[in-house]
This record gives sequence, C-alpha cells and structure tokens, in this order.
Amino acid sequence: MIFTGILVAVLMLAAIVELVVPGSTLYHTGWFNVLLVAAAITIVVRVPRDVKTLTGRHRAGVLVLAAGAIVCAFATVASGLLGPDTETIVAAPGASVHIDALGGALVFPIVESGSQRYADVLLERNGHSVSIAPSRFTGPFLLHTFDREVVSVDVADARGAHLTITQPTGSTFLSPVLLVQSQQQIAGMSLPYDTFAVPAAHRVVKAVVFDAAQAERLPALAGAQHAVLFDVENEREQSVKDGIGVSRDGQPVSLAGLTLSGRVFTYPAVRLISVPDPRIVLAGALVALAGLGLTFYRRSV
Repeated sequence: MIFTGILVAVLMLAAIVELVVPGSTLYHTGWFNVLLVAAAITIVVRVPRDVKTLTGRHRAGVLVLAAGAIVCAFATVASGLLGPDTETIVAAPGASVHIDALGGALVFPIVESGSQRYADVLLERNGHSVSIAPSRFTGPFLLHTFDREVVSVDVADARGAHLTITQPTGSTFLSPVLLVQSQQQIAGMSLPYDTFAVPAAHRVVKAVVFDAAQAERLPALAGAQHAVLFDVENEREQSVKDGIGVSRDGQPVSLAGLTLSGRVFTYPAVRLISVPDPRIVLAGALVALAGLGLTFYRRSV
C-alpha cells in the first residue's frame, strides 16, 4: 500500500510541476513519459490487490484516490507525447497570427508613433478577444508573453523626404519595425540583425543591433545604450561608397545619400507551451481529494 501511495503522489506531483514550471524539454522526452505510464499501469494492477483487506469507505477512498491520480497521469502523458514543442511567435506591431492549435489568432498591438507604449497581445477567437498578458492557460496550452528588442527604422533621402521601407523576407512586408531574429558574428559577439529594402533609392540595408554591454566593448560605441550599425548596399547586394555607419540611441546617420535612424525598443513576443490540460488536472485533483476524504473519514470512526 505504501509503494502504491508513493506512485499516486508522483503522478499528482508530475502534473502540478508541469503547470507550475512549464516548458521544459524533459516533459516531451520518451523515457520520462514511459515512466509515468509505467507508474499508472502499476497503480491499476496493484490497487485491486491492496484494497482486498479494506472495507467500506476506506476501500472506496483508495479506489477514488487512485482514479484521480490516473486522470492526472492521462493529462500529463497526453501533453508530453501529443503536445507540440514550445513555439515562439514573433510578429510586427498590428499583425494577426492565426494559430491552428488555438482555433484563433494572436493579435499584436500597434505601437504609438515615437513612443514605447502599447496594449496587450490579444487572443481572438469566435468573435471574442481576451488579453494573454503576462500568461494565460487555454486548454492544453499556456500562452506566455515576454519582451524582446526590436528596431523601428526611419529612412529619408538627401532632401529630408521620408522614404518607404519594405521587408521582402520579413513577416510583414511594409512594417518599419525590424524583428531582428537572425544572428551575426562581429568582433567575437553574436549580434541580432535584419535586412530591409528602400525601393525608391534602389538600396538594400542590413541593420545590426548592439545593446549597451556590447557597445561598451567597442571604443567607437562606448556610452551608447543601444546602437544600430547600418550597411547600405545596392539592389545586387554589393557594397556602395560611404555605406556603413552607426545610429547611436536613435540618432540619424547619413549614409550613401540616405539618412537613417534606428530606435531600439522592447515589444512583446509569445511562447506557446504545451501543458497538461488544467481542467483535467483540476478534475483529477478534486477526485483524489475526495478519495483522501473518504479514507481519513474511515480512519476516524
């Protein structure tokens, strides 16, 4: 009976831990889920033998407690074996990203011009919208928002006229916000970068982002909170004269007939994490508590 009780506690604890500390790759490994299944099968086999010497409420309590643990194990193993690995959704301001697993879309907020203020990311489905900030459980998933750095780019010509930028390889073609999801090695540092085009000037521009710690390692950038290195090329992605320069803390820089500025700010992204369905875990926990109640009631009479 003691060994069975330990297995029941392990299954209950595993479900709770995955909800409290979600997202570990351990939860999706085969051997981990095989152990949970083995524990559940052992309980199913042992409990009928364990309760033979019990009577009345005590027997019913043990059976109900075991049933609650099996329900929690089902939710945990279903998440581990059938649930997808953790996915990070990164999108530009104002974008709507449909997620099949959620049966809806994540709507990312619009950023006010010249500010870092924005609303929450919303989950929109069936005509209704709810905030997911900072986290929200929805069925067998946890949606968790976190901030990451992006770059708002402004480009003007030699006369100061604003020029439209495009992102042919980006998720949002006309967005002036670069999501900087790629990495490049410069001076032994791994730096995020992105690329955009300026069609009116027939230019392609790479933007490499330095944070304060990285900028401090380069004498020319020391003291900057953020810096964006621009590399201007022609449409064939060939270097052009005077095409490389740095925008420090959003200040404009003139390069190859263009005036460019890059303002670094934080913007939310979303992690989609597979978890044991909280509704099933709660049901299993309530059943287990009912079993404990019956068992202790029997012991007290």
